[in-house]
Amino acid sequence: MGCSISGLNALYDVATGGGDVWINDRRFRVLRQIGEGGFAFVYLVREHQPASDAAPAGRDDARVSEDGTYAMKKVLIQSKEQLDLVKEEIRVSSLFNHPNLLPLLDHAIIAVKNQQGDWSHEAFLLFPVHLDGTLFDNANIMLSRKEFYSTADVLQIFRQMCEGLKHMHSFEPPYAHNDVKPGNVLITRRKGQAPVATLMDFGSASPARKEIRSRSEALQLQEWAAEHCSAPYRAPELWDCPSHADIDERTDIWSLGCTLYAIMYNVSPFEYALGESGGSLQLAIVNGQLKWPAGPKPPYPDELRQFVIWMLQPQPAMRPHIGDVVLHVDKLIAKYLP
Repeated sequence: MGCSISGLNALYDVATGGGDVWINDRRFRVLRQIGEGGFAFVYLVREHQPASDAAPAGRDDARVSEDGTYAMKKVLIQSKEQLDLVKEEIRVSSLFNHPNLLPLLDHAIIAVKNQQGDWSHEAFLLFPVHLDGTLFDNANIMLSRKEFYSTADVLQIFRQMCEGLKHMHSFEPPYAHNDVKPGNVLITRRKGQAPVATLMDFGSASPARKEIRSRSEALQLQEWAAEHCSAPYRAPELWDCPSHADIDERTDIWSLGCTLYAIMYNVSPFEYALGESGGSLQLAIVNGQLKWPAGPKPPYPDELRQFVIWMLQPQPAMRPHIGDVVLHVDKLIAKYLP
């Protein structure tokens, strides 16, 4: 799992104000915290070895930061279940290799003894850094300014997401991301070009296809989805699963359709229900009750709205697969890109 005794120095250095963390044989200076959530903290770090030095044998040159900065995720692990989840996230992340999927560059899991003499673990995961934030961060800013992406930018951002997801769905068996949403899409701005989109966070990713053959299995799936899939982007079959159902990677297509809507309008498509008297997010999702907010002027083409509707079919069998989505977005790009 990439563990090493040098990693034990990480806690001591940080606790004593040294601000250095070791991940295996690599030493990093912690610059500042850039995010947190649950039991995890994300730091901006800089590797001590100068970027101009030759990369050590086995290190992918394309993944070496030019200025030595990276994002380091530190996970506090309090139980064997949490340890197993982190190990699975590392295993699954290591499967993927695509420019629109955030790569795991290095990792270490270390045992930690507290002052009471009890042992726990901490994990350190190293990623490329993206300081322009996520689609969610950008949506909040754009919403406050009443700004919208152009049709061309919407399509190009979305296509990149589709390419990353297509890579995951191409495995045998296919992997579902299970938590596609604006908060899991990193954005890198480029002057005069559409932003680069990178799908991240594979902590919920798993083989996509599940055979449900009893009520207890259906309830187990719903409970799992409630823990791993963000509610506003969760597919209807994960809210109310039949006792006999074949679940597949089209749960991601629903989330993808919700995310396309959010790229267009800076809000998710069903959360309006939470602001209505007697409104229910679950009922709005299960029934596919879409509402269209005010958008840019001139408005987005109707074909873009129809594209969203195609992916947000409450019945999974009516939704397209990712290959069909990519073909359709390419047609729209050919039509609407200047």
